[in-house]
Amino acid sequence: MRIIVDVMGGDKAPEETVKGVIQAAKEFNASFILVGNRNDIERIAAENDFDIRRMDIVHTDTVITMEDDPLCVVRGKQDSSMSVGLKMLAEGHGDAFVSTGNTGALFTGATLIVRKVKGLHRAGIGTIIPLQNPVLLLDTGANVTVSDENLEQFAVIGSAYMSKMYELEHPRVGLLNNGAEEQKGTELQRAAYQRLKNNPEINFVGNIEGNILPFNSCDVIVADGFTGNILLKSVEGVGKLLLGKLKEVFYSTPVTKLAALSMKGQLAGMKKQFDPSEHGGSPILGISKPVVKAHGSSDAKAFKNAIRQAISYADSGAIYDIAVSAQNYAARKKAEQEAHKQHTAEQ
Repeated sequence: MRIIVDVMGGDKAPEETVKGVIQAAKEFNASFILVGNRNDIERIAAENDFDIRRMDIVHTDTVITMEDDPLCVVRGKQDSSMSVGLKMLAEGHGDAFVSTGNTGALFTGATLIVRKVKGLHRAGIGTIIPLQNPVLLLDTGANVTVSDENLEQFAVIGSAYMSKMYELEHPRVGLLNNGAEEQKGTELQRAAYQRLKNNPEINFVGNIEGNILPFNSCDVIVADGFTGNILLKSVEGVGKLLLGKLKEVFYSTPVTKLAALSMKGQLAGMKKQFDPSEHGGSPILGISKPVVKAHGSSDAKAFKNAIRQAISYADSGAIYDIAVSAQNYAARKKAEQEAHKQHTAEQ
């Protein structure tokens, strides 16, 4: 397993990203190709007493910043660490690509350089929300506006991903909405509801409101990227708030400190369950090879876990299942269209 890593993107790169690769190299059975400034990579490795000679380094000085236009990955900054890494993945030099860089540029580059699987109109960023049970939220920021067919396709590929990665036989699919009733939402949600309800390839459980999402209501929830990103950030923020308040309570008096000490294991487990950095990065689902987006502010631990996510994704064979699901979807839609044309002609 060879993982191509953009170590220059993100708020804390290259310090934390290189440290994350070092941690990953010590824990996971994989080899790494680091794309970025060679001098920085070698300096950070030396500071952390790590023999970087065990890794391949592809040098580039050009970095895509968070402020850059997404198209710069293919126009203007083709020699950037992100663009070079994506080209290497497309050409078969590695099994997966990981970056903390500009989300729009990574999504654009993955779509235009690595390419989507056949049969899909759009790829989407899928993020596991750490709730009572893991829930895949798709999309979480790549597609600000979508069509009802895009949401249907997200449900199809999201189901294939969760079925493979979490061994769920029939993942439950929900549509993020402002009410449980079938007629709720905008025209987009109402049209998407009908598509999802009539799709035999998915296990659709209806509209899902934000207040029931945490309570094992579905395994996949689909939304446009704008709404999905707001939901994701809200969940992360509330999780941090509650964990912080819990810490305040347990460390407020000598008695509660003793209680906290007696529950150290349970509290650590709870923190791990709800800490976004523990759950790795977000795969761009629908791309023909594994591309994983790590949070822009990832520290070494979070980046290591994003690498772990990329290894698991590449090793699982989920890409193949997603491609088969997309092709089956496209074939079914084509058959439906032809049947409709024939029926119209007969009338």
